Amino acid sequence: MREKKFLKRSGYFLAFNGPTLFTFTCVLILPFVYGVYLTFTDWNAISDTYSFVGFQNYATVFTDKEFLRQFLITFKYVILSALLCNLLAFTLAYFLTSGMRCQNFLRGGFFIPNLIGGIILGYIWKFIFANVLTQVGKAFDIAWLKTSFLTNPDRAVWALIIVTVWQYAGYLMMIYIAGFVGIPKDVQEAADIDGAHGLKKLWRVTIPMMIPSFNICMFITLSRGFMAYDLNLSLTNGGPYGSTRLAAMHVYQKAFQSKQYGIGQAEAIVLFIVVAILSVTQLLINKRREVEI
Repeated sequence: MREKKFLKRSGYFLAFNGPTLFTFTCVLILPFVYGVYLTFTDWNAISDTYSFVGFQNYATVFTDKEFLRQFLITFKYVILSALLCNLLAFTLAYFLTSGMRCQNFLRGGFFIPNLIGGIILGYIWKFIFANVLTQVGKAFDIAWLKTSFLTNPDRAVWALIIVTVWQYAGYLMMIYIAGFVGIPKDVQEAADIDGAHGLKKLWRVTIPMMIPSFNICMFITLSRGFMAYDLNLSLTNGGPYGSTRLAAMHVYQKAFQSKQYGIGQAEAIVLFIVVAILSVTQLLINKRREVEI
């Protein structure tokens, strides 16, 4: 009897989940495992033959000054964009759940930038930085706007950050709105009765109950930030003078343009491990702060 139930359940599982598992394995698991294997070889992405080199590629990664430099630039970009994205998204969600007029219309308006692809978005903002903002600077005699952000090594990274915040803030805002809506009304009413209003209520009551939303949004911004490539390519193409070449672009150039696929794949694995560690760490830290409703 138990065997029949087990076979029946296994049949249902394979019928409904089998195609998904098969696709997931073929598209993600097998390429990832094969990619890890290639990090131990000297394959150049073209030749039919390659040799096993052990951990030599990983040793090269940690001695590659250019990769370490690009990684530090990426780390700066990710931290600043993640903080600003979440701060702006949380602020927008706070005001757009307060019952203000046209809040549904404004929600849709702020969400629209997320629907634009990174390549197209990069070219749009490239035109804005190079032509629109410079003309505004000249018209109103604003010195720092007279020259494009994209031509200054110190300000080009900020161009990437500005566009990233503009693109993702609306998407994260929707997650925060769901968090605000999910806070029980009786808890908010109890806080009002106890005299918690304004910033005190926000800090003591609202934010602790929004920790799950913070977890999701921080994970999204960290993972997408480290893997950013399309916006980096279309907006700055790594310039000027390599000041905005992020890690993902460096990995691509190493693997496919320099024909050092083993080293490029090793850099990608190192980047993946860093993203996983940071994401899991922030998740564990925030989990301790969650409040049960």
